[in-house]
Amino acid sequence: MIQSMTAYARIEHKAQWGTASWEIRSVNQRYLETYLRLPEQFRSFEPVLRDRLRNRLSRGKVEVNLRYELADNSNNELKLNQGLAKQLLDAASWLKQEAGQGEVNLTDILRWPGVLSSAEQDMDAIGADLMTAFDLAIDQFIEARGREGAAIKDMLLSRLDGVSEQIAIVREHMPKVMEYQRDKLTNRLAEIKGELDPARIEQEMILLAQKQDVAEEMDRLEAHVNEARRILKKGGSEGRRLDFMMQEFNRESNTLASKSISTEITAAAVDLKVLIEQMREQIQNVE
Repeated sequence: MIQSMTAYARIEHKAQWGTASWEIRSVNQRYLETYLRLPEQFRSFEPVLRDRLRNRLSRGKVEVNLRYELADNSNNELKLNQGLAKQLLDAASWLKQEAGQGEVNLTDILRWPGVLSSAEQDMDAIGADLMTAFDLAIDQFIEARGREGAAIKDMLLSRLDGVSEQIAIVREHMPKVMEYQRDKLTNRLAEIKGELDPARIEQEMILLAQKQDVAEEMDRLEAHVNEARRILKKGGSEGRRLDFMMQEFNRESNTLASKSISTEITAAAVDLKVLIEQMREQIQNVE
């Protein structure tokens, strides 16, 4: 399947601990570049996320964003270590009694490390949920790439049909063009006073035909059309190969335009260039 490098996907995951959403978007790029924006507590996920992206994608500038919110009803109540608090309180009271002065500051007792604590989230469980949701986001993202790629493939096949039509037009007009050039050369030589040498006329026609013959260019264009169709049918990450094919198409169309000797062939050469440029623009988005 041909895939586009332009796509977007979003997955929202809700759980007892809260809500998280993954967003993945990409645009065309010569190589694979990944940019991750994660909350600080999930920075350790970066190597794993990059590996998963590299295993599924080959080209494109990919941006990944994670939004994470704890649920309002999360179990964040403070817990009092009564045993430690009682020991600190007894120690403070004993010191006050021994010193005969001072006050016991309950706030200081509460600030003592370990007296108050909050229930911590199970980050391992949250991390597992987030990675499962990320895999779903990648699946959705690749499906979006595939849908866009299918649309690009249909457009390319349509333009390849157009190229084949222009090749047929040129082939149809070439015999008429060569006949016209032969008559034109004969009439021009007839204007010259003196006996015409049929062998010389034939020689001149051969030279003219060699200069204006585009059969080779037409054959190569047809071969390029067949190869492009084969690549599209095969699918996969073939964007670079298709881009190279467009360079070959351009080369042959330029040669055809330089040899053009009739309005019909000139028009066909222009139409070919338009079709090739339309394909080239779309192929820039193919992975």
